[in-house]
Amino acid sequence: MNPTIRHITFDCTGDPYELAQFWSALLGNSISDEDKPGDPEVLIEDPTGAPGLLFVRVEEGKTAKNRLHFDLKPTGRTRAEEVARALTLGARRLADHTRPDGRGWITMSDPEGNEFCIERGELG
Repeated sequence: MNPTIRHITFDCTGDPYELAQFWSALLGNSISDEDKPGDPEVLIEDPTGAPGLLFVRVEEGKTAKNRLHFDLKPTGRTRAEEVARALTLGARRLADHTRPDGRGWITMSDPEGNEFCIERGELG
């Protein structure tokens, strides 16, 4: 039997609950009822059964580019609208890799500096 991915874990030097709130709002998934502000670990559960996102407090800060990141596809919004929404939630815009034909992506970072990309969605 092969293992399954249970969680995707983010290390963070700040408050795991605050970082989980950012990702919860961005992705629309809820923080576990068992987790509270001040906890050293906080889980966002995915109602579809996909792996959850686990945020864990660590001592050491981020020192290099992520080796793994999310590529997000907007649903019901354009890429520009999704980028604007992410910015209002506390993300930072790092680079624009949009091509003249509309393909490509925008590289963003969450409040802890973890990179993610927003691609073109169904609406553009």
